[in-house]
Amino acid sequence: MAAPGIDGTPTADNGASLLYPFADRGQGGRPGDGETMEMLPGVLWLRMPVPIPGLDYINLYLIEDGDGWTLIDTGFKSSKLQTVWEEVFARHLNGKPITRILCTHFHPDHLGLAGWLQERWKAPLWMTLGEWSFGRMLELEAIPEVPADVIEFYRRLGFTPEQLDAIRARGFGNFSKAVTPIPRSFRRITEGDCIRIGTHDWQVIVGRGHSPEHACLYSSGLQVLISGDQVLPRISPHIGVYPGEPEAAPLTLYLSSLDKFGHLPAETLVLPSHGDPFIGLHTRIAMLRRHHQVRLDALLGALHTPHTATATLPLLFKRDIADHMTLAAGEAVAHLHHLMHEGLVTRRLNGDGVYEYSRNDVAMAAQ
Repeated sequence: MAAPGIDGTPTADNGASLLYPFADRGQGGRPGDGETMEMLPGVLWLRMPVPIPGLDYINLYLIEDGDGWTLIDTGFKSSKLQTVWEEVFARHLNGKPITRILCTHFHPDHLGLAGWLQERWKAPLWMTLGEWSFGRMLELEAIPEVPADVIEFYRRLGFTPEQLDAIRARGFGNFSKAVTPIPRSFRRITEGDCIRIGTHDWQVIVGRGHSPEHACLYSSGLQVLISGDQVLPRISPHIGVYPGEPEAAPLTLYLSSLDKFGHLPAETLVLPSHGDPFIGLHTRIAMLRRHHQVRLDALLGALHTPHTATATLPLLFKRDIADHMTLAAGEAVAHLHHLMHEGLVTRRLNGDGVYEYSRNDVAMAAQ
């Protein structure tokens, strides 16, 4: 579920209209794998490789916190990354320990090494309840056979027998292979919390849609937003519907939660999990809204005739998605459910027991 291979879709200008204030530093303005770059005094950008095609790396952040460091996100479970981390401990922490681990959300590239790091440093894990509990649930859900309701979910979207066989062959509960044991206890953070890290306060802003209760952190003193995956400079975060919550409307939640960033200053420095730190938050949010609206308009233009979810995929993806059908279908259904939530699309089961989506012309004429 986490996002291998299709974690996001490039948006129209690929982030070219944003300001990248560190572009003239280092190797292309970014640290190498396992290296750090100081964004501001006491705020380090750490780049870690990720074994997910199309992502390649994740940005982690270290904030000096008195006698130690607060770490934002951890990287993917990997013995190679654990070796890289040991190099970071030896070379970049100035002899100070990691005293707090704060994970923005449960996806393995963010939470994967939290258990190992907590054991290594005896540092508490801070997360929202929705993210910690969802990660714990997925970790404990590993079973050898794909449940029948999961297969039925994808069959109703229009998956072929061969595609369903491929889902069966992958097995179920693979999330546990991508994370070290998630700590059984954690410190809950919630919307609006003020967290003191070092000499600055950081406000928790909870985003939704990409994951259940994604924590972003904003410091008014530094005018810095750690955005996680909620706002990325060049791609849209993956937003999908999956068998665990088949009637979810995550795109509706995502677009609504973007409003929470509207009060932040235009000059805010955004530190994302993927892509380079940038200035231009409100420009980027407007671009993300347009990106999804273009996709919604494409669906509405085609649904004057009924389409299954899989039949809509060529409208949304212009690249080969054969190896990522569940993720692509999840994104398509997220868009279709948003249109259903708006009353612009209806859904029915056809004679084969597959969902067909159609434009609600009466509702559209009333707009």
